[in-house]
Amino acid sequence: MIERDDAEGGSRSDEENDAEDLRSELRSFGRRRGRKLSALQDGLLRDLLPRLALDLKKPAPADATQLFDAPVREVWLEIGFGGGEHLVWQARANADVGLIGCEPFLDGVVKVLTQIDRDGLKTVRLHADDARDVLRWLPDASIARAFVLYPDPWPKRKHLKRRLVNGALLDGLARVMKPGGELRVGTDIADYARTMLMAFQGEPRFRWTAEGPDDWRIRPSDWPQTRYEDKAVREGRRSCYLLFERV
Repeated sequence: MIERDDAEGGSRSDEENDAEDLRSELRSFGRRRGRKLSALQDGLLRDLLPRLALDLKKPAPADATQLFDAPVREVWLEIGFGGGEHLVWQARANADVGLIGCEPFLDGVVKVLTQIDRDGLKTVRLHADDARDVLRWLPDASIARAFVLYPDPWPKRKHLKRRLVNGALLDGLARVMKPGGELRVGTDIADYARTMLMAFQGEPRFRWTAEGPDDWRIRPSDWPQTRYEDKAVREGRRSCYLLFERV
């Protein structure tokens, strides 16, 4: 039996640690840091990120548009923006929309900070941690569109419970999304697409809008391709583009 040390200096078995995981909210992401950051990137994390980060210690505003310095007509949320290609594209293409991006991997956060600083984007707020904390913090019916694109597939059977898209996540999204709002979910893993659709079957507050195969096989024109999809194409995997309406 494999054991690992706990914070108290003792040891616990894998079974005990798995049981503790199930009693708490499982982490759906892996490492937080990759390559060493440059001095410029460290500076952006130190100086720019605090100005853009959501302060979850304060009560959320009744109107989420108040989170932004520039006037915006509505707010969109991206959960796990990765390298930020999609988040920044949407910010550039929709100057009157406020975007909240959540990403625990600091390399991705730095990439977005670099582009925000370079382009002078005024309508992006960030949370460099677990998006589920933001879902609990946001007011009801405050998000007009949400994106969950290429979440970690956790392919090993023993890790399937860590997949992000599940009933608990959909419950949180249903609470914060406005009726008629759109939720976009993308994956290049067929088994994950299947389990995603199973999760949505158990959530009557979302309706899958597809009327034919092309509606989930062809990427919408306002859904830019990300580096994760580039990798899927190179490796011969087809992506699924799932669009749901908040009923």
